[in-house]
Amino acid sequence: MYPIIRPLLFSLDPETAHHVTLNALQAARWLSLTPLFARRPANNPRTVMGLAFPNPVGLAAGLDKNGAYIDALAALGFGFIEIGTVTPRPQPGNPRPRLFRLPQASAIINRMGFNNDGVDALVANVQRAAYCSILGINIGKNADTPIENAAADYLICLRKVYAHAGYVTVNISSPNTKNLRQLQDEDALNNLLAQLKAEQQKLADTHGKYVPIALKIAPDMEGEQIAQIARLLMQHRIDGVIATNTTLSREGVENLKHGTETGGLSGAPVREKSNAVIRALHQHLQGALPIIGVGGILSGADAAEKISAGAALVQLYSGLIYCGPALVNECCAAIRTLQCRLE
Repeated sequence: MYPIIRPLLFSLDPETAHHVTLNALQAARWLSLTPLFARRPANNPRTVMGLAFPNPVGLAAGLDKNGAYIDALAALGFGFIEIGTVTPRPQPGNPRPRLFRLPQASAIINRMGFNNDGVDALVANVQRAAYCSILGINIGKNADTPIENAAADYLICLRKVYAHAGYVTVNISSPNTKNLRQLQDEDALNNLLAQLKAEQQKLADTHGKYVPIALKIAPDMEGEQIAQIARLLMQHRIDGVIATNTTLSREGVENLKHGTETGGLSGAPVREKSNAVIRALHQHLQGALPIIGVGGILSGADAAEKISAGAALVQLYSGLIYCGPALVNECCAAIRTLQCRLE
């Protein structure tokens, strides 16, 4: 049905269409109509970060920032769902318009700015959800928190979401919060990871369970910076890395309508940049920790390519906007085919 529905959604403002779609998925779940939109993939389990994933295709953070639609999204057949980014305090994000489609490039530019209702509201939503599979919770800092105090915001969120998360993602790579990407620099990242790891150990003792931590990084890195991040991930025994977030590059879209809007570019144009980072991480990490691949997946072949590059799992976001929920099953099938071929 999605090819029929998509022109109607694309006739709306992108942010309006976003909310309409989520509410429609919620209603479809209540009315048991979700099978009209998506066919649940066959199980293809794998263990990553010590967690048992029913299939390797997940939902990336950003689609459900407040965890208000977990059950509706789970009905689409994802092997795991990541919600957020959430911050300690509610914040409105950047002024609208802040979300732009570039359909000629199967791309999206966003400068949302971590708009969310705050970590307490997210936790309340998670507690109401019936979902019982693997839930990632993506955490960030408030826009008005000075960058030198960023670790305090991440620790507040980590403490509040720990008991409710399957894993926690530390987002230091959004281009839409001022100076946030400075946390990818060696000294800042070393300090942040040390504090997060120490807090993780305390929380594991308190709650009697170990919740993995993954770091989400940008695609706009090369060479030594990727190697440096890999070294720090191994040094601090971080559990996983998500590669990648959106790009600041406008290569290939600069002449399109909205192509020069500020914000992060996602969709097809980020695919190769993401794959390059995954390959480099895979080479440096040598299996020390798993990679979750995200960025530019618009077909099953794109998902399989990320697995071939070294990812253990993949996540979708922009591809869902352009291809619809059937993309989940297509990606699961392509990864299964690749797996069978390699075996």
